[in-house]
Amino acid sequence: MPAAIWALAIATFGIGVTEFVIVGLLPGIAAEFDLSIPAAAYMATSYALGVFLGAPLLIILGARLPQKTMLVSLMGFFIVGNLLTALAPTFGWALTGRVVTSLTHGAFIGIGSILASELVAPNRRTSAIAFMFSGLTLANLIGTPAGTWLGQMVSWRATFLAITVIGVVAMLAVALLVPKGKQHQAPSLRHEFSAFIDVHVLLAMGITVLGPAAFFTAITYISPMMTELTGYTDHGVTGVLFLFGLGLFIGNLLGGKLADRALMPLLYVTLAGQALVLFAFFFVVESRVASALCVFLMAGFGFASVSPIQRLVMDKARAAGAPNLAASVNIGLFNLGNAIGAWLGGWVIAQGFGYAAPNWVGGILSTCALLLALASGWLTVAHLARHKGALAHSAG
Repeated sequence: MPAAIWALAIATFGIGVTEFVIVGLLPGIAAEFDLSIPAAAYMATSYALGVFLGAPLLIILGARLPQKTMLVSLMGFFIVGNLLTALAPTFGWALTGRVVTSLTHGAFIGIGSILASELVAPNRRTSAIAFMFSGLTLANLIGTPAGTWLGQMVSWRATFLAITVIGVVAMLAVALLVPKGKQHQAPSLRHEFSAFIDVHVLLAMGITVLGPAAFFTAITYISPMMTELTGYTDHGVTGVLFLFGLGLFIGNLLGGKLADRALMPLLYVTLAGQALVLFAFFFVVESRVASALCVFLMAGFGFASVSPIQRLVMDKARAAGAPNLAASVNIGLFNLGNAIGAWLGGWVIAQGFGYAAPNWVGGILSTCALLLALASGWLTVAHLARHKGALAHSAG
């Protein structure tokens, strides 16, 4: 992969760590600011909302900037936000730091995924996006456990200072290794939002929401599920979560490579596979071996879909004339899907269906995502058939 994509992967690693590590730091944050755990969890909620709302705003405001300038500027937000969080004298300032940091997430990964796809041959575009996204999977596999350990051994502030250092390294890597790129003309708001009335883009974004929501429905409640139903100890749950991170990493790499050969068939297989694994998980949840295998496969199938979905949205939005905004908004939609999945999983548990219930809910969500993918594929084939028919008619 070109050196520029390595720089983008370093940045996404930092972004992934700052997003995911907060879960392991909540007890320390709650204790320092004398808050309950649910109140401290606003550190996660504020970040998610910032990702969802900040991406389109920054893309529109930065439309005149070259890609490289925009990416370096976004890493500036990342550094300032994490430093502000680390040094926050009050919880309000810590929340402010999280919001500032979140402004980087959607816009950076959206623009970065477009740039990564432009730096390689057309037949390697999804692999390039997946390589950049490997920073997110490594954040789950390595960065988040390391950040949680640092927070427990030193303090949660030390973790955010370490993430700030990662941000500085990422900014320098982007500044030195990413090519200057294109100067974007500033399109009108009407032009930028034109992609969002295109049925192909809307179907692809629907897959974005429902596909990741499926495995977040289950994984959010994996700890009580494993301890209460499967019989794992807390230490055993740590091992299960490692398998989840390993599944994310392997699924991401395989999904990128295979999608370059056949994008839509790959999505059909991964979404169907994720649905089957989640439905099976509901029935085998009391088996330790089967549950561990389901967690690994759920993560593998789930994240094998992520870079192909991002590529699908980019392709459909590029055809509609607004790839930058759509690609960045789509990253926010991944986070929206995560939130929806976590809420649905909690809702079915609260209704008395038990800790295994999020698995069958996730299976239903993945099935719905598969149906959207099939509809998208059918519409594309129908459109191409009409186009060929029109060409044949005009030639005749």
